[in-house]
Amino acid sequence: MVVRQATNQIVMNCADIDIITASYVPEGDEEIHATGFNYQNEDEKVTLSFPSTLQPGTGTLKIDFVGELNDKMKGFYRSKYTTPSGEVRYAAVTQFEATDARRAFPCWDEPAIKATFDISLVVPKDRVALSNMNVVDRKPYPDDENVVEVKFARTPVMSTYLVAFVVGEYDFVETRSKDGVCVRVYTPVGKAEQGKFALEVAAKTLPFYKDYFNVPYPLPKIDLIAIADFAAGAMENWGLVTYRETALLIDPKNSCSSSRQWVALVVGHELAHQWFGNLVTMEWWTHLWLNEGFASWIEYLCVDHCFPEYDIWTQFVSADYTRAQELDALDNSHPIEVSVGHPSEVDEIFDAISYSKGASVIRMLHDYIGDKDFKKGMNMYLTKFQQKNAATEDLWESLESASGKPIAAVMNTWTKQMGFPLIYVEAEQVEDDRLLKLSQRKFCASGPYVGEDCPQWMVPITVSTSEDPNYVKLKILMDKPEMNVVLKNVKPDQWVKLNLGTVGFYRTQYSAAMLESLLPGIRDLSLPPVDRLGLQNDLFSLARAGIISTVEVLKVMEAFVNEPNYTVWSDLSCNLGILSTLLSHTDFYEEIQEFVKDVFSPIGERLGWDPKPGEGHLDALLRGLVLGKLGKAGHKTTLEEARRRFKDHVEGKQVLSADLRSPVYLTVLKHGDGTTLDVMLKLHKQADMQEEKNRIERVLGATLSPELIQKVLTFALSEEVRPQDTVSVIGGVAGGSKHGRKAAWKFIKDNWEELYNRYQGGFLISRLIKLSVEGFAVDKMAGEVKAFFESHPAPSAERTIQQCCENILLNAAWLKRDAESIHQYLLQRKALPATA
Repeated sequence: MVVRQATNQIVMNCADIDIITASYVPEGDEEIHATGFNYQNEDEKVTLSFPSTLQPGTGTLKIDFVGELNDKMKGFYRSKYTTPSGEVRYAAVTQFEATDARRAFPCWDEPAIKATFDISLVVPKDRVALSNMNVVDRKPYPDDENVVEVKFARTPVMSTYLVAFVVGEYDFVETRSKDGVCVRVYTPVGKAEQGKFALEVAAKTLPFYKDYFNVPYPLPKIDLIAIADFAAGAMENWGLVTYRETALLIDPKNSCSSSRQWVALVVGHELAHQWFGNLVTMEWWTHLWLNEGFASWIEYLCVDHCFPEYDIWTQFVSADYTRAQELDALDNSHPIEVSVGHPSEVDEIFDAISYSKGASVIRMLHDYIGDKDFKKGMNMYLTKFQQKNAATEDLWESLESASGKPIAAVMNTWTKQMGFPLIYVEAEQVEDDRLLKLSQRKFCASGPYVGEDCPQWMVPITVSTSEDPNYVKLKILMDKPEMNVVLKNVKPDQWVKLNLGTVGFYRTQYSAAMLESLLPGIRDLSLPPVDRLGLQNDLFSLARAGIISTVEVLKVMEAFVNEPNYTVWSDLSCNLGILSTLLSHTDFYEEIQEFVKDVFSPIGERLGWDPKPGEGHLDALLRGLVLGKLGKAGHKTTLEEARRRFKDHVEGKQVLSADLRSPVYLTVLKHGDGTTLDVMLKLHKQADMQEEKNRIERVLGATLSPELIQKVLTFALSEEVRPQDTVSVIGGVAGGSKHGRKAAWKFIKDNWEELYNRYQGGFLISRLIKLSVEGFAVDKMAGEVKAFFESHPAPSAERTIQQCCENILLNAAWLKRDAESIHQYLLQRKALPATA
């Protein structure tokens, strides 16, 4: 280290570590031993005091310390696994992002304080030892013949949060990418086969990014490794990327299509970080969104390159874009760029705003700039800041000079203020032209924006017409509250649509006449899939906000009878699920189930249960979605068939294909009894694959009787469930039924201490709270949730708790406003003769 000015103290980050001795050796001078260690536990720092002044110059700081391999899934921790023979063992693994390198060794644990790392690990000689770099030396350890010292090459200049080491038992598969990088996927022992899919994806992805950024991958090797106990989905440690098993391992027989797709996306995401994040790192956590938003966007570009048949960009809209808009319409949202102080505030920003809104505005920006200039700007940025740190403004500057467009001015409106606009549009035919009147206001989940100065955005707007629904007829930048635009040569009978491809991060409200003319485009499929999805989603959120009536949306949903597209159905299904949950608070819940059956049974009949020749990835996803929806709603023939197939599956007569397991398990459990639950728990115990265990864990909450629900909740905290998966079991109970919601909330309150100790600080605690309370729709529940967390604080989940309380109040208002008219509509539908 370098001493810049004379001092007798050194302050560094340190948490859960005991320092035994510390000394400073100035270059060419006597060693000075520290005489005091003062720990500031609250700030996770230690101050080393020296008896004499350290003079300016270079020197070496030596620290001898003891830490613990903890069970918190952060820092240097132990991960439990079972060997093929059934013995329980532990691996030692790391997870440092955001601020936990300081739990493994004392350091300056901030992204902008970069250094090179020379790492050696002393490990049992029958264990695999890995770190960021390649091994340069393995030698016997003097004191113990069962132990070896493994030395790794020096890393490039990098941030502490990207350092990693793993010690455990693993098999691997390997290949070389066409650029000569050694790629390995490490799997649990005996499961090397399950690493092959991820290996293929990684080997295709590295050259894709190298060409896209026009910057080579900077290390000699990259390892991808599956870790048993892992809080996040994956972590992009430079050269040693760690994953949950379900985000990396694929078994050709027992993995479903959605798992393959998930693995491809996560691999694409983490490998993008090797450039964007690792080579160039954000200056401070305020700019975390740059890392995550960018990687969450480009993972789709990469998967689209590797698997064009996934139609992945349509799925982006349903998975990221609409999710971000849902959160960002709340008063308790936050801007993409958040100022961050204490470490607990860092955990809080790993949310849908940083990832999904970040990715959505980058997608909008990419569309606004065009691919060629975007790539040029990315290359300038990565080249200029490699091995350094950068802030959001630096990226805008590079993209601005590559494209000549006012990038910073436009993007600041999207990243520095929270929320997004609702564009209201009406049209008038003027001779052969169409005059559009546009106005923008902030979109709020609680209804029209009321307040003095309404925020404004610079909105890239595209317009298409029925003449060619896939072609942008007009592109403008809306930089004021109101604008009139003229579309030349549009015939009176042609429809006009905003936001082609659902790329702009805004919602659209059409005048009644414009909307009326768009609806046939849903029925006859002349609107492109992603536009059908966007139209339906906008209407649903306008109804949720009380701007239009929910009945209007139900009528539009019925227009989707001919819909063939998986993602459109998936989004529709999500929205119907939200509505079902809301109406579970009424006495006409059964009527909405009837509606669900009516909407989904035609497509269910068309698809049937068994794959047909020539079908692909998306058909498999759609079949699972539709059968699950029908089964859950109690569709008679679906339920009978699910029971028949489940029985054959359990008896080993005919194993269910992986794509049908979730819908079948869900259906038989929801309409089953204690015996069904016991069979499911037995299948869980027997499952060798984590994916199958998770698949079962996620549906257990569908069970309906109070005592069985209790049994599932107890199971969630048992040894049978990995700590990171407990959350989805409890969440499944809360989302499964009205009783489940109450029981899950009570369970969380009763077991709060254990749950909080398990996940303290991490984002799993936020996810747990969100999944378990957001379905409530009674005003007083918001008060109860708020009061509970006032007396049981969870600092890293503070914002989530506020968002949940806001959502509960919004649900209650929605119910009061629309329940009666929805009920009337559903009754009157029943009274009508069925129309062909």
